Amino acid sequence: MLAELFAVMAPVLAGAGLGYSWIRLGHPYPVDFITRLVFNIGTPSLVLASLAGADIDAATFGQTMLAAALVILTMGAATFLVAKLLRRSWRVLLAPMMYPNTGNMGLPVVLYAFGSAGFAYGITVMVTVSLFQFTLGAALNSQGNPLKTLVKTPTVYAIVISMALLLTGTELPAWLANTVDLMSGFTVPLMLITLGVSLASIQVKNLRSGLGFSLVRIPLAAVAAWFIAGWVGLPPIAQSILVVQMCMPVAVFNYLFAQRAQREPAYVASLVFCSTLLALLYVPALLALLM
Repeated sequence: MLAELFAVMAPVLAGAGLGYSWIRLGHPYPVDFITRLVFNIGTPSLVLASLAGADIDAATFGQTMLAAALVILTMGAATFLVAKLLRRSWRVLLAPMMYPNTGNMGLPVVLYAFGSAGFAYGITVMVTVSLFQFTLGAALNSQGNPLKTLVKTPTVYAIVISMALLLTGTELPAWLANTVDLMSGFTVPLMLITLGVSLASIQVKNLRSGLGFSLVRIPLAAVAAWFIAGWVGLPPIAQSILVVQMCMPVAVFNYLFAQRAQREPAYVASLVFCSTLLALLYVPALLALLM
């Protein structure tokens, strides 16, 4: 079991460690360019490549999205209680509670832990979190019209195309399938490297607060994901992946949103940093229970 867990976590640690070391050695890294590349080209290609040929029917895909959405909303509702417990503004804690790092860290963990059979579920959860984050999250942070943001998100169109293929049982033409498969190949490695770069770039001032938040959020997310997945009727592998994905550390984008809105960005940075470091301890334990 230990060898299997190490095989899962080693690529994650290697990728993030490479990004972290790259910045610490003083080398430049175009974060804005890489982020746009991953979200506008890599992620849509990954969605198409994984979902179009995945062994998952449209009903299960919809159920997984519904379950993920319900967990996100449940965590949003729980924010008000957690805010009182930690004596922080709910506006500051809302995004870190709702949006875990299902992309940069979650997808690699799901890929290496559950293989290609579970990867489609992992992507479905990641897509759902991203849709909430860049629509509802943008609206709450007064960052423009969320519908306009949605229309400008290529991943949305990749989801629509994938759903159409799943519903009709149609396969992508060989030339297109090969193309999106090739283009999707850089997505996960760049996600991991960018995660390491982001962690090296964040200035953390309050480790205790970040640790306390993580110890509250992770059990809440695990319980909510487990029971909601069971209530919706997800297959066991999808239930396990939903739990793993929703227990991922706080997404780096939450720090960027907090910085733009000027809602205690230093505190949110500590949440991102501490939850990511803590994930190196609890994710293997979680996988040991679920794999």
